[in-house]
Amino acid sequence: MNTYELTLVLPGKAKAKEKTVKEKVEKFVESLKGKVEKFESWGEIELAYRIKKEESGIFLHFNLELEQDAVKKLDDKLRVDGEVIRYLLVKE
Repeated sequence: MNTYELTLVLPGKAKAKEKTVKEKVEKFVESLKGKVEKFESWGEIELAYRIKKEESGIFLHFNLELEQDAVKKLDDKLRVDGEVIRYLLVKE
């Protein structure tokens, strides 16, 4: 298993969706036989430039353990998720 860092940006007005997105990511990672080692909510931060007409975003940060082949599946899932306006998944 490899360790990864995942940072998600939700629209700034989506404070109510923060918990559901967190649970959705945790369930999906567990379905890929990985685990979430640590979760942090960085709160709402003003963006340097607009992303999908949003001026602020809610940042969620995860430390994950995943198999290498599961990373592609997670990447595909995040790419089509309508609640996430940006994400970054990097290997530690």
